[in-house]
Amino acid sequence: MKTDRHSSAGNLLDSSLLDRRGFIYQLGSGVGTVALSWLLNQDRAAAEGLGANRTLNPLLTKPPHFPPRAKSCIFLMMEGGASHMDTFDPKPKLKEVSGKIFTRDDKLKSNQNNGDRFFTSSPFEFQRYGQCGREVSELFRNVATCVDDLAFVRSVYAESDNHPAALFQFLTGNAFQGSPSIGSWVAYGLGTVNQNLPAFVVLRDGQPFGGTATWGNAYLPTCYQGTQLRSGAIPILDLQPPEEIGRQRQRDSLDLLQRINREHSQGNPTHPDLEARMASYELAFRMQTEVPGTLSIEGEPESIRKLYGVDQEKTKAFGTRCLLARRLVERGVRFVQLWSGGWDSHDDILNGHRKAADRVDVPIAGLIKDLKQRGLLDETLVVWGGEFGRTPDTNEGNHKKKTPGRDHNPGAMTMWFAGGGTAGGTLIGSTDEIGNKAVEQRQSLKDVHATLLHVLGLDQSKLTYYHAGRFKQLTDTGGTVIRDILA
Repeated sequence: MKTDRHSSAGNLLDSSLLDRRGFIYQLGSGVGTVALSWLLNQDRAAAEGLGANRTLNPLLTKPPHFPPRAKSCIFLMMEGGASHMDTFDPKPKLKEVSGKIFTRDDKLKSNQNNGDRFFTSSPFEFQRYGQCGREVSELFRNVATCVDDLAFVRSVYAESDNHPAALFQFLTGNAFQGSPSIGSWVAYGLGTVNQNLPAFVVLRDGQPFGGTATWGNAYLPTCYQGTQLRSGAIPILDLQPPEEIGRQRQRDSLDLLQRINREHSQGNPTHPDLEARMASYELAFRMQTEVPGTLSIEGEPESIRKLYGVDQEKTKAFGTRCLLARRLVERGVRFVQLWSGGWDSHDDILNGHRKAADRVDVPIAGLIKDLKQRGLLDETLVVWGGEFGRTPDTNEGNHKKKTPGRDHNPGAMTMWFAGGGTAGGTLIGSTDEIGNKAVEQRQSLKDVHATLLHVLGLDQSKLTYYHAGRFKQLTDTGGTVIRDILA
């Protein structure tokens, strides 16, 4: 049986419980496994000195497995699949073969590659930037000024060319719905530093492929799911009580509910989610005073608002989200997930990608520079990527257009990392000469997830949760930490 401090199993197991735990294992399924999870959670409470009769707050700050490089993570999600060969992985060979028929060596047929296919060169120019001399597309002129702080991995690959499945794999480690998101695992493993704010916050752009399950808690307790903050005057629906209900009345009602819940919990140890629910009620109450101030950017200097592009119409929305991300990690939020869509450029890579990049280039550069000038970049990991890359070719119909597009390509994609103990200016991995496949130092998404957890001080093999008869983890079959990008 696999156990550790950051799983429902806990460590420092009480040998007196081994017999009854073994008995529960024999029950096989249903209430037996639920009861086992509760018992193991009680072991964890005892190991941390909380006592068997004291309610364990699942949102309490928890120590990492080893000294972390970063305290928090900001995950920049480019939904739709940004093209690596049009952003950070130039392919001059495509100019030589552009317009010629591309025959796939794997003979794979799908909606993205059926019929005749034609090579398509990039419509964007690349230029070298920084002391590291990294080549960056004209789409990211502002991010390019930060390349000495960025660690690039050009050889990441996924498994699905379907948006929802690819997003699930990218953000939960599993191409099928029903697994906890990365942010949920981080919140579960480390808790929250600020007890008045969630550990995991989502700043979304519309409704993504796959829906809210991409930041869901799945089988982890509900308190670990991502908390969505909406734009506008009401960032969280139903957070504030009606005006006629004062704060003291609300506090009294909550105390009564908590007392009833605790009494019920003591007599029903097979309902471990009740503790998570009680913690969520308390968090919501505390958030009523903390959230409004956190989300107000009115007090930010004009220079900072300009740095993030909040003063410009095309960058205002994402710039505001990036500025909020900085304010959130500054106040102890562990994981912030930012979304920006519009990268699914099947028909027109020139205008589609330019429009998508115009919304995020200035804000992302502003975020990195602001974190750095405040001394926060060293303790904050920033991750950039999309669910897959794009193909070096297009179908016959698009080929005849003046502005052809590109299709989905899980075989090759670029990601970059900044801060959090990563080695700025680093470049590892490569794709083939046309950008179709990752070929050198290939890194799976499980490797990416293992690296992210490692930077935050979490061991992927120890961060487990007992569910459906076995101990599960983010990197279920194991990933390899990408140490070449670590300082």
